[in-house]
Amino acid sequence: MAGAILAIDQGTTSSRAILFGADFQPISVGQREFPQHFPKSGWVEHDPEDIWSTTASVCREALERAHVGIDGVAAIGITNQRETTLIWDRKTGKAVYNAIVWQDRRTSDFCNKLRADGHAAVFTEKTGLLVDPYFSGTKIAWILDNVDGVRERAERGELAFGTVDSWLIWNLTGGQSHVTDATNASRSLIFNIHENSWDEELCGLLNIPMSLLPEVKDCADDFGMTRADLFGKPLPILGVAGDQQAATLGQACFEPGMVKSTYGTGCFALINTGTKPVPSRNRLLTTIAYRLNGETTYALEGSIFVAGAAVQWLRDGLGLIKSAGESQELAEQADRKNGIYLVPAFVGLGAPHWDADARGAIFGLTRATGPADFARATLESVGYQTRDLLDAMQDDWGAGGDTVLRVDGGMSASDWTMQFLADILGAPVDRPRVAETTALGAAWLAGSKAGVWPGQKEFAEKWHLDRRFEPDMDGPMREHLLAGWRDAVRRTRSSA
Repeated sequence: MAGAILAIDQGTTSSRAILFGADFQPISVGQREFPQHFPKSGWVEHDPEDIWSTTASVCREALERAHVGIDGVAAIGITNQRETTLIWDRKTGKAVYNAIVWQDRRTSDFCNKLRADGHAAVFTEKTGLLVDPYFSGTKIAWILDNVDGVRERAERGELAFGTVDSWLIWNLTGGQSHVTDATNASRSLIFNIHENSWDEELCGLLNIPMSLLPEVKDCADDFGMTRADLFGKPLPILGVAGDQQAATLGQACFEPGMVKSTYGTGCFALINTGTKPVPSRNRLLTTIAYRLNGETTYALEGSIFVAGAAVQWLRDGLGLIKSAGESQELAEQADRKNGIYLVPAFVGLGAPHWDADARGAIFGLTRATGPADFARATLESVGYQTRDLLDAMQDDWGAGGDTVLRVDGGMSASDWTMQFLADILGAPVDRPRVAETTALGAAWLAGSKAGVWPGQKEFAEKWHLDRRFEPDMDGPMREHLLAGWRDAVRRTRSSA
């Protein structure tokens, strides 16, 4: 039986498709960047057609580059940037507005009003999330209330809402499937993670017609068949998970207490907490890690809005580097004694602070500060933010024991950054041999559902270490650096 799986990895700055063989190794890759749109300060949008067209093209590219005929492809798995929100016409398939990206902060005032009106607790109790512009719910409400005629059309049942996975599936299936999976649904602010269903009360508080919402399926499930004209023959879509949950699966974090952290545009750390949701005392998110065969596994998640995006800022905003890869070489030239801290709150601060109104700041500048210091501070900010997340996780989880962090994403390729991460955590950092863990997680969902890839136990046994970074910093230096970081964050906060 055919064992190759086509994994779609639709991200914030690019769309990728990776064809994996039955040995879990990438066979071929297609990737295309697409434009980001920033209409106003704190607003971030994508053109929905860019999302779809680049995805379709990279799928064809990956298939054409491989020496595997279409008959050798068993299924498609999809992983996607989460919380990014689209609404489209059910008849024409055309979006009524640009996709509002997860980073977008335009609904800050609306979130403030919800909190002021005393609704925050019910949202957190039912969804495990905080009332914040990050999530899809208030983005849906904004489109309904600010785009002419959209609310009326929605109330007539003419429109469909979806996160990026739903948008792609709708287009891949020619409008036959309006579906999502439990992980993406759990990031919407209107999905009850305890009952595994859309919540009528929460939809009412946001004034969202429930007719907009997709059907919610397990992560490994039948999401529909692709149009025959797309790839030469119809292919089944059998796996879907939001990018961070897919990375958790790709890192084989199936046991409670296992932790992974993904470094892409943002940084996202998840700890598997098993079959019972763990409420957070530290403003982390209680979320669905995955749902398989109707059984839900939960996680605690910490979200950092800006990680790799800060390196893009060095390149595109400041012009200090020509490519992301140059950041490590430049950072190595800096003197740590210069004491420069960058708090990259370009679109607010995520966990554990959740300050939507904070903005980025740099501290410790002198006449001696140069490009190398900016590069070093940028890379170090990722380590500091991760330390904040893991401290909060360990306090919430309370299971004790030594933490080993499994890492992935573009920045994990930087040995310098990963060594600093291990140093500032005071814990080992493990980088896997297969770096494309997000796409691999989506592929595993589809492959296992198709019956051509193994189950959890055998898949976990195939996880292989590329390199372990052991901490090599003494305790006093670590605490000194962390004290400087915490002071910088305090001064960055909008309430400081």
